[in-house]
Amino acid sequence: MRFAVAEQDTALAEAAGEVLAKQAGAEQIRAGWPGGRTESVDTVWRTLAGVGVTAPLVPESTDGLGLDENALPPLMETLGRSGLPVPAAETVAVGAPLLAAAGAAELPAVLDGSALLALSLEPGAAVPFAARADLIAVPGVDGLRLYARDEVRTEPVDAVDGSRGLARVIPGTARGVLLTDDPEALALARRRGVLATSALLVGLGERMLELTVAYVLQRHQFGVPVGSFQAVKHALADVELAVRFARPAVLAAGWAQAAGDPEAVVRTSMAKVLASDAARKAARTAIQCHGAMGYTTEYELHLYAKRAWALAADWGSPTEHREFIARRLGLTEAAAGTVSEGAST
Repeated sequence: MRFAVAEQDTALAEAAGEVLAKQAGAEQIRAGWPGGRTESVDTVWRTLAGVGVTAPLVPESTDGLGLDENALPPLMETLGRSGLPVPAAETVAVGAPLLAAAGAAELPAVLDGSALLALSLEPGAAVPFAARADLIAVPGVDGLRLYARDEVRTEPVDAVDGSRGLARVIPGTARGVLLTDDPEALALARRRGVLATSALLVGLGERMLELTVAYVLQRHQFGVPVGSFQAVKHALADVELAVRFARPAVLAAGWAQAAGDPEAVVRTSMAKVLASDAARKAARTAIQCHGAMGYTTEYELHLYAKRAWALAADWGSPTEHREFIARRLGLTEAAAGTVSEGAST
């Protein structure tokens, strides 16, 4: 039996890759940081929306592509490799499908990229990209509610990855639009968010590995490339293995979600653990192999490393997901203060 990503899913990822190759570079990533010109980022996002990137999980009846979760891993991995500072997981995997299910009037603007959507499913948590989003969805007392920017107050929050625009969101007197109060719908949204973030991390890990291999091949010490040293070779080989092991786990989680597999929650947590560990290993090894160059803020590598550190902790940390898996397998007693199934998946 041969397992492969379906052509329709790879086609979307390839279309996104072509746009990103032409329009998204280190300049666009830096533009997302405080003080940058985010207009260039928004332009790329609208172009990506034009090829369907925002709509894979939206039904065709509401101008979406009508695909399933199998489309998320290849697409998000491509977006992760680019490092483009946009709410990809929050919009593509979570927000757009919820807006479609709720029949929200704001859906067309989200699908065409003219409105940037920020979202969090955790009450009181800082919301990625809320500092500059046009629409913001956060939990209320009666469910997940969508607000226009002028209906809420935002307070910026410092973050390791400044391009994520973290902010606390304080709703005003407006009630916003209720997207859902269904626990099952919210649990599905969480699983999709974890899946998409895992795939982003795989893409980031792969990109950091590529940058490092290129660097150690051209950087010379003692008259030979640094990459010829055995210690460097072994370190980078370990990163390659970590990324290669994480990728099929993410694909398996996507398949499990699309197929309605009862173990989809466990597979999704496994994907997040492996992808987070791989991206963190890639960041650590890349910085070590670059030496002092890896610590400079002017160099491209740190943009990807900081994104990896931020996403590894988002949508449930590796520790939280490991604890959830252990509880599901009956390997440990539920620990006080750990995430519940709904929060971790």
